[in-house]
Amino acid sequence: MKLGINGLGRIGKLSLWHHVSRKFFSEIVVNLGRDVGQGMQDIAAAIERDSTYGRLSMYLHGHRGGRVIENLDESAGTMTVNGVPVTVLREARNPRDIKWQENGVRLVVDTTGVFKDPTADPDDPRGSVRGHLQAGAEKVLVSAPFKIKSKGIDMPDDAVTTVMGINDDDYDPARHSVISAASCTTTCLSYMIKPLMDQFGADRMLSASMVTVHAATGSQQVLDRLAATGATDLRKNRSILNNIILTTTGAAKALALVIPEMKSIGFIAESVRVPTTTGSLIVLVLNLQDELEKPINRELINSIYRDFAASSPYLEYSEEQNVSSDIIGIPEAAAVIEATETHTRTASISVNLEHVKSCNFEPGQVPPVLEVPVTQAVIYGWYDNELGSYTNMLGELTVSVAQSMV
Repeated sequence: MKLGINGLGRIGKLSLWHHVSRKFFSEIVVNLGRDVGQGMQDIAAAIERDSTYGRLSMYLHGHRGGRVIENLDESAGTMTVNGVPVTVLREARNPRDIKWQENGVRLVVDTTGVFKDPTADPDDPRGSVRGHLQAGAEKVLVSAPFKIKSKGIDMPDDAVTTVMGINDDDYDPARHSVISAASCTTTCLSYMIKPLMDQFGADRMLSASMVTVHAATGSQQVLDRLAATGATDLRKNRSILNNIILTTTGAAKALALVIPEMKSIGFIAESVRVPTTTGSLIVLVLNLQDELEKPINRELINSIYRDFAASSPYLEYSEEQNVSSDIIGIPEAAAVIEATETHTRTASISVNLEHVKSCNFEPGQVPPVLEVPVTQAVIYGWYDNELGSYTNMLGELTVSVAQSMV
């Protein structure tokens, strides 16, 4: 089977790295939709070198790595990368105009971050994720959370959001043609929440919040610049080189699509961007209703993650003292739990039933006060938001979908 990749930004380029290493697909067709530099030599140079991860040859073969991009053909737009034929399309930006059918591509991964609305018409002049289907693809994976622009419109029946190893069985090959792989943050967060959800259940999770200390992304500015017309968040136009920048994340909304039980839990998600190229951290805070006989403690929380990691290839449990660069490039690690920093505190919370809506009291009756044991847990989870965590997890999902199509 051939694989189509739309876009050659951070996730597109690293997805190409993943798949020329894995060699599941017989050929890869990359759509750029425009000329790059002076031609194929410059495209090959962009694929071969990376400021964060080094050279592709080193990624594939270590210090013994030699030349891995060969047989460049400018007129045909082809090359061979690690023995895998790669065709580069440079004509169409709108998904409906990309020559997927002519190139025999049935499965496309859209990594542009532009086409995220599964309800948009395929003939939209600005482009639509459904344009890929109109151009001949049978399935499209989106490397970002879905975002429906029109209010009041439900998610289409043929669209689904999945994280490999969490809810990938929600994907129905007979029904779903547009699949979101969520985001890097949602992927990590789902692996931090799922083990605890399995252990305690949603009814014992009283509230949750998270902050992701996130590496810079391509949408941020190297130096300060004026905001676009109508912009409301001026911080997005400040230099990421020398600032910590407060921003937003859609991880809470996307997480509810992956773990539906989260809809019943008050959950807040925030994001802070920092001047690193990759390697991010989630600080998760949970308030859990406890039991007097066996209170929740640090050892219990860590044992839950340790046991889950033993049976899952996508969660890593670490008792080492890590920094962000230590987790860069770790294959398929959706999350790395920093067990040395897990903390818990248990206290009794006084609940005055007078303020509980479901309780009715007679005039003059003194409402009782309940003492509820509550444990607050703080858990740290690392993730390589580019290659190690997200792109490898996206690659796992891509292969899984491809296998369902054979």
